[in-house]
Formats: sequence, C-alpha cells, structure tokens
Amino acid sequence: MAVLLQEKEQSRSPSAIFALCSMPRASRKTDSAPVSSSTAQDFIRSVSGKVISKELERIDALFHAYSDSSSGLIGPEGIESLCSDVGVDHTDVRILMLAWKMRAEKQGYFSLDEWRTGFKALRSDTISKLKRAMSELEKEVMTSKNFPDFYSYAFRYCLTDERQKAVDIECACELLSLILGSLYHPQISRLVEYLKLQTDYKGINMDQWMGFIRFCKEINFPSLDNYNSALAWPLILDNFVEWMQEQR
Repeated sequence: MAVLLQEKEQSRSPSAIFALCSMPRASRKTDSAPVSSSTAQDFIRSVSGKVISKELERIDALFHAYSDSSSGLIGPEGIESLCSDVGVDHTDVRILMLAWKMRAEKQGYFSLDEWRTGFKALRSDTISKLKRAMSELEKEVMTSKNFPDFYSYAFRYCLTDERQKAVDIECACELLSLILGSLYHPQISRLVEYLKLQTDYKGINMDQWMGFIRFCKEINFPSLDNYNSALAWPLILDNFVEWMQEQR
C-alpha cells in the first residue's frame, strides 16, 4: 500500500503538485511569520539599488573609454571618437544637445559628473542605447518648453572664460546657422551675411543673442513691416533692418 501511494505521488506532474500545495487547508497550521510590507520594500530597494549600481558602472566604463587619463576629462579628441561611434559629425547640433543634457560647463570637455547626469537622464549605458536616445533628445530640445533654454545655453557654452561676455562674430554666425538655420533659414541667412559684412561689432553678447531669436519669431520677413525700433530692440538689429531696407 505504501509503495502504491509512493508511485502515485511520483506520477503527479510538477504543476499538479504545485496546485495541491497551494490549495488552502483549514486544518493546516504554520509557524512561519508573514512577510511584512517593510521587508518586501527593503528587498525591492536592494534589487533596485544593485541594478542602478550596475548601470552606473557601465556608464563610468563608457566614460573612461573616451576620457584622457591625465586630465580625467573627455576632451576634443574623445568627443570626436564618440561622434564617430555614434555616427554623427562633431559639428552636428545633436552633440550640442547632448552637452545641454549633461549641463556641460566647458566647451569641448565633459567631466565624469556631467557624463553621468546626461547618460542617466537619457537612460543610456551603451553606445547603441545612446544612438536610439539621440533622436528622442532632439525632439525633447525642440519643444517650446525646452528650446529657449537650449538656445541660451548654447551661447553660454561658447564662452571660454569666466569673464567673457561676448562671442566673436565668426563663432556667433556658425552657432546661429547651426541652431536656427533650419528653423528660420531666410532670416538667418541674411543676418549672418550682414554680421560678416558689418564692422561696428566684433562680438555678440547675450542680449543681442536673445534678440536674434525674438526677431525671427516676431518680425515679418522679408517685409519687416512690423519692426519698430522704438520697442527696445538691440541696436545691432536696428542696423540690420536698415541694411536690409538699403539692399532693396
């Protein structure tokens, strides 16, 4: 009889045995204490912490693959290598967007903390993930909420000295074409032409820089029929409008 019961028990499938074990039994008593919610939360936090730790390790390893061991920073050469691996040119506006996401302070250089900030925000710890994240980053930047901040950041990023207040004309023209050229091509094309021809200004300050985007958004172009110099426009734009009218 015992042998027969043993054979029947062995013939049950694992799923059948699991079903039997999980059935409630009124007479069954147990001494094991129930798992408290705090214990479950501690377990979840522990697992989550390990996942985050591994992700951070991969982000750091990626940083060190491009950084200069002597400076501890990713410099121009490292950025060019990164661009090559991602498949974009180092002059692509998306690299500037990546710097914005990192809140990078020094043009052409990324610190480890900046790298961590950007890559954690992009949820990227590999090059393949970064490639996929770049298109989403571009959409994020181009929203009405984020673009003004990106536009002003781009100017500050080009200031190479703490005391520097202006960006030279050549750099300003390149930056305007890079950031606003595809959005406001007719305006930026003529503005860049004027900036390169004029001799009154050697550099562009933040007030003028922000005036350019306001001009593109608000002024009818090329008629300029709603431009009013009395509305506190930067003088350089007054001069640009006069130049445009003379060109006609």
